[in-house]
Amino acid sequence: MSAQLALNAETRNDQGKGASRRLRRLEGKVPAIVYGYNQEPTAISVLHKEIYKLQENEAFFSSIITLKVDGTDQPAIIKDMQRHPAKDAIMHADFQRIDPNKNIVVHVPLHFLNEAQCPGVKVEGGAISHYVTDIEVSCLPANLPEYIEVDMLDVHLHQMLHLSDIKLPEGVESVALSHGAHLDLPVAQVSAARSEEEEEAAEGAEAPTEAEGESGGESE
Repeated sequence: MSAQLALNAETRNDQGKGASRRLRRLEGKVPAIVYGYNQEPTAISVLHKEIYKLQENEAFFSSIITLKVDGTDQPAIIKDMQRHPAKDAIMHADFQRIDPNKNIVVHVPLHFLNEAQCPGVKVEGGAISHYVTDIEVSCLPANLPEYIEVDMLDVHLHQMLHLSDIKLPEGVESVALSHGAHLDLPVAQVSAARSEEEEEAAEGAEAPTEAEGESGGESE
């Protein structure tokens, strides 16, 4: 089950770029919007320090969040969050209200288990490569998992795990696989680890030669 998270919010009437800038700069708040569940979109604001603290928790992006809008609870999920391109700051957030009786689509993080103990690593000397760190799932809000476990215990060298190899919780469906087996994408693989000689050769190929360095420094 997903974590229980709550976030205080209040409706806002002033909208537009100027109003949003004032909200961030003078009040330390983040402009946001909440929509869905057969209701009109509502412009809201949340305290930057509160949403920033919550988003540091991985579960924030795969959990039902209780938005306390002007004191009224509205269960929702985070659908988008815009960050400042240079500063460590949140600029805007989109929330979607949820209907407890309708499926929601959410990206849920993967937690890889028993990587050091799998035969491909422990016995055969391989290294694990992750191709994805989360997957998109569809489920009822009550069935939303905080994360999905991927057990690597029996994976051998050169073996690859796909979406279809992940055991999903009851009531949870992979969105990609629901569209066909051709989207059974790779998730992780145990690959052969490169030897020291191969590492040195790769580093040597990347480093410029002395002649290249000299020629690169000349100008007309």
